[in-house]
Formats: sequence, structure tokens, C-alpha cells
Amino acid sequence: MSAQTSTIAKGRPVYIIDGSRTPFLRARGKPGPFHAADLAFQAGRALLFRQPFSASVLDQVILGCVMPGPDEANIARVVALRLGCGDKVPAWTVQRNCASGMQSIDCAAHDIAAGRSDLVLAGGVEAMSHAPLLFGNAMTGWLGALRNARSPIKKLQAMAAFRPAYLKPVISLLRGLTDPIVGLSMGQTAEVLAHRFDIGREQMDAFALRSHQRLSDAMRDGHLDEIEVIYAHDGRFHDADDGLRDDSSMEKLAKLKPAFDRPFGNVTAGNSAQITDGAACLLMASEEAVREYGLAVMGQLKDSAWAGLNPEEMGLGPVHAMAPILARNHYDSGDIDYWEINEAFAAQVQACLMAWQDERFCTDVLGMDGAFRAIDEERLNTDGGAIAIGHPVGASGARIVLHLLKTLQRTDSRRGIASLCIGGGQGGAMLLERVDS
Repeated sequence: MSAQTSTIAKGRPVYIIDGSRTPFLRARGKPGPFHAADLAFQAGRALLFRQPFSASVLDQVILGCVMPGPDEANIARVVALRLGCGDKVPAWTVQRNCASGMQSIDCAAHDIAAGRSDLVLAGGVEAMSHAPLLFGNAMTGWLGALRNARSPIKKLQAMAAFRPAYLKPVISLLRGLTDPIVGLSMGQTAEVLAHRFDIGREQMDAFALRSHQRLSDAMRDGHLDEIEVIYAHDGRFHDADDGLRDDSSMEKLAKLKPAFDRPFGNVTAGNSAQITDGAACLLMASEEAVREYGLAVMGQLKDSAWAGLNPEEMGLGPVHAMAPILARNHYDSGDIDYWEINEAFAAQVQACLMAWQDERFCTDVLGMDGAFRAIDEERLNTDGGAIAIGHPVGASGARIVLHLLKTLQRTDSRRGIASLCIGGGQGGAMLLERVDS
């Protein structure tokens, strides 16, 4: 595995100035109160409102989104115009499955490092509860034939060809969470890793319970001040992540049935990320923009990496992406103060922790000289993760970057890594450092 210098490190410094996110709202079997564009708009509005410049001076807006709605084509442009950026600020949308929000940050960083941009609004959004139901090819063909029928007789013939089975919907959310190459759902890939690394049900449930406990503590201690209050059309407000299960216990988790490999699997709804709606936005700047507007700086994006791997083991993506960052910066685990690894599944994060310190895996699979030191779990996802908070796929990459920077600030720490696994067999990671303004 190459340890070459990152292209971000070769260019101008890339700073993250500020960020905000909406509460992450759990899907409850029906469309939630916000469309994706509404969520991104409310997160971005709060962020831009407190800046000393107009939204129109942004060089571009980049958002990650996997499943925008029918009225949200190029959702970044829709949101940019609603935010008052004006006609002249370009905006574009990126899609890298679960890491779409992180991809937007990476795209912004490369443009800033190369001197093409000075101020960029980047982030991600997803309204998973609004994922559409689709008609299959049979229904589409029938509708086409009906529309093309020119005479009354032809129309009657087309109508007579209708079959009730044509109404069977294609559930886009389930299809989107299934890999079309290997034919496995994301949950089934977690079962593959659980088997490979001998991760049992009790181990997974204990990790899930800890995620809820940590989120509960973070809410109590005020560690989630990046969340902005958002208001729905019916006048109701939302000011906190609502996926927290305060009453969760090992006994309750043990009662849940396998969700992806019945009846013998161990991955359940309780030890998996929740289907959720949410958005997160970050303001990124060059050194020139920092000086021009007198901006306080949260941190600097020092490095990023993307990796591919077998889609059947997509959950190991963070290991594949984090390893080259540490190698080319000459770091080991002890040089990283805090870690955020997105909790797609408890088994997936636990497999990453085991692979990270496995000599054979690191040498044979990653091409390293040896294994890394174990990651201190007291410094991993310290305020809970997606199992408790939720995983709106387009937004999570931006959320973990933002919260990692907040954690570094709050603890007066220096360096952190944020990483995700990505459906389709990829991983993404970013190295961030706190900056004293």
C-alpha cells in the first residue's frame, strides 16, 4: 500500500471554520416531517447566519445525497438557491453511498488546496423515510402502452392487459441497501465479518448498548452543541436526536430476532444503525479567506484516503482507508487522540478493531510492515455512534467529521481520524487536526 504524500497536503492549507447539523430523526414507517432539501436548508441556514459574510460570497456549495426526491434533482443547487447564495454560486451533488457527506468535504478540500476555491459550504443530507416506492418494468410498460394507444379500441385493449401484480412496488430503500454485484444486503455483509472474526451476539449487543449509553451521557453533558433546532410545517420543533433508547439493556437486546440471516444470524435491528433523516453542513476555507474575514478556525483537514475492497466485506473499509493515512504520516494508533468510525453495524466496527491489530491481515491484506497498535475504545465514538444516533447515509460522513472536530476542541486535543465503510466495498477516512485560532 502506497505511503505517498496526499494531494491535500501538497496544496494550500484547508481549514474547517464551523459546522452545524440537524437532529437525526428516526424513520417510523411513514415519511418524516422533512424532505431532504428542507433538512439541508435548515442546517445550512443556521451555519451561514452566524458568519461575517453573505452567502453570495461562497465559491460553491457541495452536498452529498444518495436518494434525493423527485423535486430535488441536484439537491445542492436547490439548497444553495434557498439559502440565498444567488444565481452565480455554482452547486453540485456527489454520491458515494454511505460516505457521500465525506466525499463532499474531500471535493471541497481539493479545490481549496488547488487554489480554485476559498470558501465552500460542504456537507450531506438524507431523508431515508422519503425513499420512494417504484413501479416495476411490467407496470411501466403497461403505462407506456396505455399512453401510446391512439384510438378508443386500442385504449380499451391496453386497459384490459392490466394485471394486479403490476402494482407490486419496488422498495428503493431495500434495493439500495443491497449490493447488486454480490447479492448481499449490508446486514448480510456484517454477518460475513462476524463469522470471519468470530464476533458473537453478546459482544455485538454490548457494543450497541454502549453506543446508547454514550449518546445519553453526551446529551446530558451538552456535548452535541452542533445540533440546531429545526421547525416543521406543522409548527413542531425538533432539537435532539430521537433514536436514543434510554431504557435499552442487554436483556432487551437479546430478545431481538436476527434481521438479515434468519434464524441463525446475530445481526439485529438493535445492533445495527437506524434508518434516519438528517443533514450536516460544514464551512470550509482557505488561509486567505480566514484572514480576509477574520474567521475562527475549528481545525485543519490534513489528509484523506479512499480504498476499495471485496463488497462482501465492505465493513472493513475503514481499515483499508485509515492505514495509508497513518503510514504516510508516520503515525501509529497512539498518535491519534480521538477516532470516529461510523457504526453501520456493531459487528462491522468490531471487525475493524480486530483487523487493525492483526499481524497477518495488516501485512498480507493491507501491505503494511506489521499490525497497528490497538485503538483505545475509550477514545472511539465517545459520544455514541450511528447505532444510537442514526445513519442518514448521505449525511453521516459530514456528521462524524464535524463531531470529531468538536471533540478535539472540547478536550483540548490535537489529532483525530474519521472513517466510514461504504456499500459496494469501499472505505473513506480523514485526518483532522485542531487549530488554535
